[in-house]
Amino acid sequence: MSSIPFERYDEEFLSLVNQVKSSLHQDNVEFTASLISQCEDLLKQMSVEARGVDDADVKRDLLGQVRQCKSTLSGLRDEFKSMQAAQERAQLMIGNSGSENKNASKERLLQAQNQLDQQNDTLDRARRTMADTEDVAMEITGELGRNRETLETAHGRVREVSGLTNRARRLLQNMNRRAVQQKLAMYTIAVVIVLVVGIILWNIKR
Repeated sequence: MSSIPFERYDEEFLSLVNQVKSSLHQDNVEFTASLISQCEDLLKQMSVEARGVDDADVKRDLLGQVRQCKSTLSGLRDEFKSMQAAQERAQLMIGNSGSENKNASKERLLQAQNQLDQQNDTLDRARRTMADTEDVAMEITGELGRNRETLETAHGRVREVSGLTNRARRLLQNMNRRAVQQKLAMYTIAVVIVLVVGIILWNIKR
């Protein structure tokens, strides 16, 4: 992640948005197109910066801001296309000579322009949908990674507990074995003592 704070990107985007709105009111097609292109480039950089954040909660918030900015830019792009189409229609209508052939040609050009605008709108919506889907997929991938780490940690703890249980079982077995050995030793000593006492008494009575 770069050293530039994300808030700086957000402020720059808002500044560009205000410039685009002002340019739309002035019907300045070329300047507006340039500003929208700058917004698109800035949004790409913002998306990259947001995905580079390690903290999952912060990353989710930043990606949400990026999606809001994309939605704002989408609305401005639609306004720009409407302004552009209106200017193109006005230019096509200039110099109308009253000829039916020319009117028919202009009408065909207008219809073709409308169809092209509709196709461009469809492509833009498809691109926005793909971008949103990519952001969601990145969030899901991050969530799955965090869940995997949690499961691995839980498995590690289960293995530790299992190891402790096995050691406790072996310790109990050793203690039981020693207790049995001690009892056998005591019984053996008792038998020996009884035999010795019996032999001594038998010798005394003789």
